[in-house]
Amino acid sequence: MSATLDFSTRRRPAFTLPAGATDAHCHVFGPGNVFPYAPNRRYTPEDAPKEMLKALHDHLGVERAVIVQASCHGSDNRAMLDALNWRPDHYRGVAILDENSTGSQIAEMAGAGVRGARFNFVKHLGGSPNMEVFHNILRRIKPLGWHVVLHVDAPDIIPLSDMIKTLPLPFIIDHMGRVPAKDGVDQKPLQALLELAKLDKCWIKVCGSERIDFPPYDKAVPIAKKIVDTIPDKVLWGTDFPHPNSTHEADEADLVDLIPKIAPDPAVQKKLLVDNPARLYGFNPV
Repeated sequence: MSATLDFSTRRRPAFTLPAGATDAHCHVFGPGNVFPYAPNRRYTPEDAPKEMLKALHDHLGVERAVIVQASCHGSDNRAMLDALNWRPDHYRGVAILDENSTGSQIAEMAGAGVRGARFNFVKHLGGSPNMEVFHNILRRIKPLGWHVVLHVDAPDIIPLSDMIKTLPLPFIIDHMGRVPAKDGVDQKPLQALLELAKLDKCWIKVCGSERIDFPPYDKAVPIAKKIVDTIPDKVLWGTDFPHPNSTHEADEADLVDLIPKIAPDPAVQKKLLVDNPARLYGFNPV
């Protein structure tokens, strides 16, 4: 991808996003010559810097974003922090921390708009973290009012549920738990995810339709809608741009146009896109 990717030739969504709409799961990658990728990364993305992300959001009608640190940058959060400092009123962040993250670094992140820490449990991205480090970091970020973001695969939801239920702070499950769309709404991993959703501290992102299905994502819609119907006050939506490790080239306009299918009620759309992320990430009310 080019940092000057031209979105003018691409289709705009048919669905008009409301004022204050938030992409609550997206990434910035590099540029690698300024913000190098982690030496132990499992994949090397094409550069997708902050300017490209803003161009996409302008094209879609997105006003706010939560930039989530991805594993290809590891615990070097500089690219994400650079984006937050560039648009402080519009961007918030989720960091990757490790045992080497210092108190001054975490304080700097909080001041820049970071509001959570992300941990990966997905096997093809390295598997579970060191659990001693995991729990130590949760103890450190809890006083800041941060939350923890959990990137898990469907087969691991049930084995991890007991641990997740004991977490001492709010948590977000990424990408609908990556439950396979082909298995429908009665599958056991989704039922386990909805059991977690009963907890006051549980949030779920209804992003990642392109991870569990192929266009036009008809099988992903019932799963996302089930989650939204279950916890309309604790769901978030995002594009996952630029779709690292994707199975196909997703068109973000298609993902936007899924919103009225998974949340037909305009009042629920506003919760999903505006009110919920504003409450969790401290954006100004719309």
